[in-house]
Amino acid sequence: MKPFDYTRTSSVQAAAELSSDDATMVIAGGTNLLDLMKLQVETPARLADIGPLGMEGIAETDEGGLRIGANVTNTATAVDERVCRDYPVLAHAILAGATQQLRNKATTGGNLCQRTRCFYFTNIDQPCNKREPGSGCGAIDGIAKLHAILGTSDACIATYPGDMAVAMSALDASVEITSSRGTDRVVPAREFHRLPGDTPWRDNVLEPGDIITAVTLPPPTGGSHYYRKVRERSSYAFALVSVAAIIEFEDGVFSRADLAFGGLAHKPWYDPDISAVLLGQAPDEALFDRAADVLLKDAQGYGENDFKILLARRTLHAVLAQAVEDAA
Repeated sequence: MKPFDYTRTSSVQAAAELSSDDATMVIAGGTNLLDLMKLQVETPARLADIGPLGMEGIAETDEGGLRIGANVTNTATAVDERVCRDYPVLAHAILAGATQQLRNKATTGGNLCQRTRCFYFTNIDQPCNKREPGSGCGAIDGIAKLHAILGTSDACIATYPGDMAVAMSALDASVEITSSRGTDRVVPAREFHRLPGDTPWRDNVLEPGDIITAVTLPPPTGGSHYYRKVRERSSYAFALVSVAAIIEFEDGVFSRADLAFGGLAHKPWYDPDISAVLLGQAPDEALFDRAADVLLKDAQGYGENDFKILLARRTLHAVLAQAVEDAA
C-alpha cells in the first residue's frame, strides 16, 4: 500500500468538495477500497473519511417507504424490522453476501460503489481497460468463468459483484446524490450502474464531487419476495447467477413480476420486457421459457462462462416455479 493522507470530513458538502479532486477517494467502511489499495489497484493520495457525518439512520418517508442512510451498515439494514417485514428480498440479498464481519463494516453507499472482482482488474500485472484504459481486456480470451454474458463490450466483460444492488433494482429503489457542483439529484437504482461500452472504468453515474447520501425504497406493495443466489460454495462467494424477484398472482395469473439479475452483467440486470411477458399470463413451463428467452436474447459467452447461459435459464425457472408453489 502506498502512503496517503487521511482527512475526517466535517460535512457532506466538504466531503463532496474533497472528492472532486482526482487524487482523493471517499472512505466509509473501507471493506473494498482498502483491499484495492493493498493491491495498488487504487492509489489515492488522500482518503476523505465520511464516517463522522452520520447518515446512519433508517427512517420512514412521507410517502410510506424507507430512507436508508449511506452509512448504514449492511447488518443494520438486513436486521431492521421494517426491512425484514416489508422488503425481505433486500434482507435476503444482503445476508447472502460476504461474512458477518464484513457486513458489520460495509455501508449502503460503499456497497453500491464496490468494484468488480475480475482477476485482470485486481492484478496490476495483467491488462485491464477498467484499471488502465487502452491496455485491453485480458478476460475476453482468458479466465472468464465469473464474467458477464449480457451487456458486454469489446473493452470489458467484467461483472458487478454485489447482491444488495440487485434487490434494490427489483424494488425500484432510488439513490440520493449530493454534488459539490450544487446539482443534487436522485437516480433510479436501475440506472445507477453503467454498462462498460467504451468507458469501462466508469462503474456508475457518479461524477467527481458526488457523494451518495441515502437510498430510498418505495412504499411496500406486498407480493412474495425471493433472492436466489447460485455460487460455487455456500458461504462468501460471489454469484454465478442471482435473481431478486417480487411476484404476485391474482386469479391464477401473474399480476406482478419484478425481476433483477446479478452475476450476468457489468450492472444489476433489469429488463422490463421480462415482466411484460409474464404479466396477465397463467404460469407454466412454456411461459417460463419465453421469459428466459427474453432475458437471454443477446447473451454471449466467452468460453469458460458459456455455462452461465443455461444456468441463468434454470435459475429463473426455479424462482418462478417456487413462486407458483408458494401461491398454491
